[in-house]
Amino acid sequence: MKVIGYYCTGSDSVLELIEAEKPQPGPHDLLISVKAVSVNPVDFKLRSGFPPEPGSAKIPGYDAAGVVEAVGSAVTLFSPGDEVYYSGLHTRQGSNAQFQLVDERITGNKPVSLTWAEAAALPLTTLTAWELLFNRLRVRYGEKTRRGSLLIINGAGGVGSVLTQLARRLTGLTVITTASRPETIAWSEKMGAHHVINHYQPLAAQIRALGIEQIEYVAGLQDTQQQIHEIADIIAPQGYLSLIDDGAFDSPALKAKSVTVTWEMIFTRALFSTADQIAQHDILNEVAALIDSGILVTTMTENLGPLTVENLRLAHRRLETSATIGKIALDGFN
Repeated sequence: MKVIGYYCTGSDSVLELIEAEKPQPGPHDLLISVKAVSVNPVDFKLRSGFPPEPGSAKIPGYDAAGVVEAVGSAVTLFSPGDEVYYSGLHTRQGSNAQFQLVDERITGNKPVSLTWAEAAALPLTTLTAWELLFNRLRVRYGEKTRRGSLLIINGAGGVGSVLTQLARRLTGLTVITTASRPETIAWSEKMGAHHVINHYQPLAAQIRALGIEQIEYVAGLQDTQQQIHEIADIIAPQGYLSLIDDGAFDSPALKAKSVTVTWEMIFTRALFSTADQIAQHDILNEVAALIDSGILVTTMTENLGPLTVENLRLAHRRLETSATIGKIALDGFN
């Protein structure tokens, strides 16, 4: 089968077309014929900083949508021919391939109303946003009467685009996102933000200018460490801060307010085989139903065409600018 991978870390030039053996499914695995993929910042971070085993190639890629070709001996959730979408695990080979193995418990039924590329744009960012909002920030799913506000730092990115939709359409929170360019402001508003403020200007003053004195929930999706003093200023006593980016910080103001600080990592359940690992299957199925009913929409903003080395390199370069909006997708090899 054809794959795009790398034998050593480096710039996008290390990506190359490789012939590899078609994998065989383990007990809980699905063998997927990949129809489309999307790219995420973790893709180029893997390519540039995580070397493969000596003498072997690493296949990057997480998000994908495709058709189940074969199933493992213990699979109960899917059958050959089912259309699925999913985000894989970094300890396994990735989605930039004709065929990929993925655990059934982190796989969902593809939204029937979306194209392959539109569906492939969703899994990683959707699972991250859902877990961050409903598990880490502890907002109740579907409770429209809850009062309070959510601040999303970097609302136009992949996770922010989904998180804005979830919070606006499935909770009663006032949703405030950050963006700086006219096109990212417009996108954040399209995703459902009540207010959009500029992350290059002091956040707390802009929020108070809206008539909001404190924020109960904060989602730190980018540069959280640089914004921590602004967050500490505006966050409510006993508020919640959840972040996905790296970095350490020491904020006595957060401690004085008894703020709950958590990290969200999409791979935790699969990486540690947690007892609730199948929750990601359920989340993806719930999101598919919400999309097919018109409540949520895909966050794909561009399809670069077939999965080729040139197109994948271009997608990586676009992401490395940190200026992309929503998600970039590619069709499969075929």
